[in-house]
Amino acid sequence: MTEEKLNVGVVGVGYLGSIHARIYERMQNVRLVGVMDTDVEKGKRVANECGCSFMQSVEEIRDSVEAVSVVVPTSKHRQITEPFLEQGVPVLLEKPVAHTLADAQAIVDLANREGTLLHIGRLERFNAGVIRLAAELDRPRFIEVHRLGEFVARATDVDVVTDLMIHDIDIVLSLIPSELRYISAVGAKVITDHVDIANARLEFENGAIVNVTASRVSARKVRRIRIFAESCYLALNFEDQQIDVARPGVVPEGGGFAPILNESIQVTHRPPLDAELEDFVDCVRTRRDPVVGGEAGVRALRIAHEVRRRIDDSLHSL
Repeated sequence: MTEEKLNVGVVGVGYLGSIHARIYERMQNVRLVGVMDTDVEKGKRVANECGCSFMQSVEEIRDSVEAVSVVVPTSKHRQITEPFLEQGVPVLLEKPVAHTLADAQAIVDLANREGTLLHIGRLERFNAGVIRLAAELDRPRFIEVHRLGEFVARATDVDVVTDLMIHDIDIVLSLIPSELRYISAVGAKVITDHVDIANARLEFENGAIVNVTASRVSARKVRRIRIFAESCYLALNFEDQQIDVARPGVVPEGGGFAPILNESIQVTHRPPLDAELEDFVDCVRTRRDPVVGGEAGVRALRIAHEVRRRIDDSLHSL
């Protein structure tokens, strides 16, 4: 028996939203019903490319779909998302949850009250390398993450912490089973009116320490995480999804030190956004909880806001 296709839509078809639309359009078990954007010309162009309808309002698309991706500027998240949640339409909401913690918590509370699926966009959680890294990991003690990129004139309505660093904050929270104890951070406004480069140190109750650096004004793209754990060292390049591992071998019979065994794990590469949207569709169909739900999204946002506050304090003290 052929599985009936799920009717989905996309609100906001700028750079990232248009990719959502194109992925949905080629999924076998999905019917992309329509897209919406305040830029009518852009919205109609994407609709034409994907063979779906261009819709004029949130209400029109809400009444036509069984699930939706919301990929609009962060300041519009609550306004756009709530009508879908109120009517029980599952939402994949791109990060961050909202511009303010109050709005983010209001969105999550509404989803919980209505019993509506809310999936927060965290594509790096669906990076095959990150998934394998978590499986290989044994009690992380120190983590260092670099997420650097060249400047592009989009997502400049938020700072680099909310735009880029939040991915890595979310990842380390998923890897370290402990509450956060202390945060210190520094940063600088280089091009925009927001912080464009930032570094944060996160200290956890179990003693684990994380050093995270994010920049959107660097000369080249770097996406890398290094983990020092109880019994191994792991390094992942997010781009090629290859993991380098160093572990102690067997102690020689005559005594001495165990040799260090090095290996590279080649993970089957898969575009993380494809995997994330497929997982969202599966969550809608099976009614299971998403990998990154509303509460996890708010927790990461709360820490990102605290990092930003510490940066503001450091800037004001100069």
